[in-house]
Amino acid sequence: MSFFDDASLAFLPSGGAGKDTKAYSIKPTDGSGDFTFSRGSNLAATRVGPTGLIEKGRENLLLQSNQFDTSPWFVTGIDTPTSGQTGYDGSSDAWTLEKNGAYAYLYQDKSISGVQTFSFYGKAGTIPQARITINTSVVNVTAAFDLANGIDLGGSQNITSSIESVGNGWYRCSVTYNQGTTSRFRIYPADVGGDLSGTSGSIYIQDAQVEIGLAATDYIESGASTGKAGLLEDEPRFDYSEGATCPSLLLEPSRSNVLPYSEYFSASDWINNGVTITDNAAISPEGKTNAALLTGVSGGFGIVKFSTWTATNKVASCFAKSGTGNIFKIANVSAADRYVLFDLSDGTISEESAGWTGSIEDFGNGWYRCTAISNSETGTFSLGTTAASNSVYIYGAQLEAGTHPTSYIPTYGVSQTRAQDDCRKSAITSLIGQTEGTVYWEGLIVSSPTPANIASFNYTTNSSISLERQADGTIRARVWNGLVPVVGIVTSGTNYNANVKIAFAYKSGDTALYIDGLQIGTSSTAFTFSAALTEFNLGAGDVYFANPHKSEVKQALLFKTRLSDADCITLTT
Repeated sequence: MSFFDDASLAFLPSGGAGKDTKAYSIKPTDGSGDFTFSRGSNLAATRVGPTGLIEKGRENLLLQSNQFDTSPWFVTGIDTPTSGQTGYDGSSDAWTLEKNGAYAYLYQDKSISGVQTFSFYGKAGTIPQARITINTSVVNVTAAFDLANGIDLGGSQNITSSIESVGNGWYRCSVTYNQGTTSRFRIYPADVGGDLSGTSGSIYIQDAQVEIGLAATDYIESGASTGKAGLLEDEPRFDYSEGATCPSLLLEPSRSNVLPYSEYFSASDWINNGVTITDNAAISPEGKTNAALLTGVSGGFGIVKFSTWTATNKVASCFAKSGTGNIFKIANVSAADRYVLFDLSDGTISEESAGWTGSIEDFGNGWYRCTAISNSETGTFSLGTTAASNSVYIYGAQLEAGTHPTSYIPTYGVSQTRAQDDCRKSAITSLIGQTEGTVYWEGLIVSSPTPANIASFNYTTNSSISLERQADGTIRARVWNGLVPVVGIVTSGTNYNANVKIAFAYKSGDTALYIDGLQIGTSSTAFTFSAALTEFNLGAGDVYFANPHKSEVKQALLFKTRLSDADCITLTT
């Protein structure tokens, strides 16, 4: 038989697609089987993209980012900016800033907090330089750029600044800073030496951007509202972790990264204890120059630490890469002998203290995600080396409550919460077998301390069919009549904490569970459903299970008939 031809619904991440609020099925082809997806209203989620790099949601927080003659852009001592100039990208979208008075500038007012990067494209006109002033609640940030020669002239109160040639005399200029809340962004045309007193002269500009983070990313156009790109709020995450060539749909519970700065380790929230931190020192697992270099300088080792490690924050993780040293340490410095040591030369755990467990995952280019899971002790979370003068590169620190790590949640000044992924399709009674059928699910199931839902019918009312992973790692399939389970088949002796293929064939008096090519069990119990089966849910919790877990869905199929034993064994092999 052709399983695809016989299926009433087929979901395959590598064959389908998704966008904001939708995860497309490849069958039916008219969209009636597409899943509704939701996660929440922020950009805290990440995924591993097809290139193997971490992908984030991105947002240009400026308005009218390339419409400089329109509010909320204003000028002081500058003629109305002139459009239609030849731009860095070969378009006619660049603008002339022509001075008519001293100390002239273009500006936009915007209130933004946290680590920020301001960037724009510039080219020398009749005068050669551009100067930047960013007004903040703490102190003004400045930067200066020689647009004639492509030189970063430095500035003050910033983390870093840079100028990058993009051809034809154009440069992308950027400055990164962390000075409280920003109120105004200013661009000044300047003469040689940064002189602003002249009353004439021009430069060219194009495509201004302000974004949260330590590095300028690809430009995002904005208009009357901010511009967004990358992984959006309610966009399903098709994830390519561990070098996968075909993606999985990543579904996770809500988690919070309680660390306010996950990438900026020079922030005052981190306590420096005998270490030198060099920000933006290397290319990180997201392909940007926003990884830090941690170098021990005294006391036999160096650490940065964050003074919140509570009984409910038990999973610590950080990306690390060898520098002059290979050993990276995650520890609780308030509790004696509580740590995990990671060997970055070969991606192994070199030592675990009592009560702690570690794991390490290869992210390519020498980077590993190192994870330490503690018992319920309290104390101070730290990252460090194990010898003076040894160095390691670090990026993406995370401290979360739970029994296993979830995907990276970036933070730039305050803790962030990634809401629970929810993927379901309602009003599909015609695609679900109402008296008999088969549901097939393939993917990776991560351990959970409580029973958790894998997939189910009728999420919002009573689960009439449910596939569950129990706390001991076994898998259970059940038929429900209302809130009463009338059929239950469970595996025994196997901890399913890896990729698994499950088929549950149901029919009154003839129900069976199949996993990885084996028939696990059968039931001859007769049953009827208390209501029509109307909704198919992938992975999130339901009425019975309040605690959703992490799963990576690789395929899901529905059949309106109870497949034969032989077909179910073939399907799951």
